[in-house]
Amino acid sequence: MSQTYISLETERLLLTPSSLDDAAFMLTLLNTPKYIQFIADRNVRTLDDAAAYVRNRMLPQLEKLGFSNFTVSLKEDGTKIGSCGLYEREGLEIRDIGFAFLPEYEGKGYAYEAANAVKKAAFETFHQRAICAITTRENKSSQKLIERLGLTFQKIVRIPNDPEDLLYYEFTAADYR
Repeated sequence: MSQTYISLETERLLLTPSSLDDAAFMLTLLNTPKYIQFIADRNVRTLDDAAAYVRNRMLPQLEKLGFSNFTVSLKEDGTKIGSCGLYEREGLEIRDIGFAFLPEYEGKGYAYEAANAVKKAAFETFHQRAICAITTRENKSSQKLIERLGLTFQKIVRIPNDPEDLLYYEFTAADYR
């Protein structure tokens, strides 16, 4: 008996909970230069590595909380273009909204559209009291998107197993209303 998880839909996009069926896409996404530069090198080099990443990093949170990473696809043809989700991260007290897109789909408003749907679901469906976002100082496009989503800079943080200072933004349920 498997649990049914929520998918999200926007004007142009379908966001479905990431599954083992997304391993090949994740292999590509996790190895894009910007992902490695601005998020992390997850050392996912093979399809088996990607399947293990989904199985060990995404599915446990999905099963525990009912949400995790969404694979973002174009509604018109089903092309997988990115990921967006709410993440439980060590060192952060509230859920972190994050996003990553293939380079050829950047600058077209897809990341905002997906992240805005996830933000809405965070409060209306998943009943979060607040969400946060973290990014590097160098990732200016991420900062712009985070600010466009309405999150405000709070402080510099460090999270476990990451030596870099990160910009920490927050948005509360009171801000959402």
